[in-house]
Amino acid sequence: MSDSIAIALAGVSAAYGSTVALEDIDLRVFAGQRVAVVGPSGAGKTTLLELICGLAEPSAGEVGLAPAALMPQRDLLLPWLSALDNAALPLRVGGLDRAAARAKAGPLLQRLGLEGFERARPAALSGGMRQRVSFARALLSGRPVLALDEPFAALDAITRAESQRWLDRALASEPRTVVLVTHDVEEAVLLADRVLVLSPRPGRIVADLEVALAHPRETGDAQVQAIRKAALAALGGHRG
Repeated sequence: MSDSIAIALAGVSAAYGSTVALEDIDLRVFAGQRVAVVGPSGAGKTTLLELICGLAEPSAGEVGLAPAALMPQRDLLLPWLSALDNAALPLRVGGLDRAAARAKAGPLLQRLGLEGFERARPAALSGGMRQRVSFARALLSGRPVLALDEPFAALDAITRAESQRWLDRALASEPRTVVLVTHDVEEAVLLADRVLVLSPRPGRIVADLEVALAHPRETGDAQVQAIRKAALAALGGHRG
């Protein structure tokens, strides 16, 4: 992690008509840092990612950002393309021909555990595999910030745990600044350097918890559980 700032929000609010989604958000994220965002439904978590990706404008405040790539909850893979060509799509959009894009994307798919599935269409892949392809596509965008919106929400518990482990390894080998939105507080503590807790709408940051633990982390670790309980307490203290 460097000392440079990748994301800076100062006094940011976001409203849709009369509905205020976020209010008075102050946030600085350092380059290479992993930040997880948790909060109740409707707290503005996805709106925060949209601001970070430049997909929404604040109604108040200032936003300073490095370029960000969004990995949505649904993988949005193109069903007529192979896993390799789906992953390589940002490279094609950037001007590379198909052969060059495939040559660059192939080794990344292998590192993400998809060797042998490069030619498979999305329908032939498991949910976890599809998310790996989506993650590879986000990495190949070349943007220094990754905004991950509940990437494992649709997976069963076993696949989700496996996916958390490979994401942790992938971010160790392909470092990026990461903002991860999740409803799973334990997932946030396992993967992030900081856990931000948002209040119910309008979302405000009510806790910013440091997770100064080495990776990989284990669910049963006492320090992991202590931070998880602190996050849950912050959530519980700002309901209703």
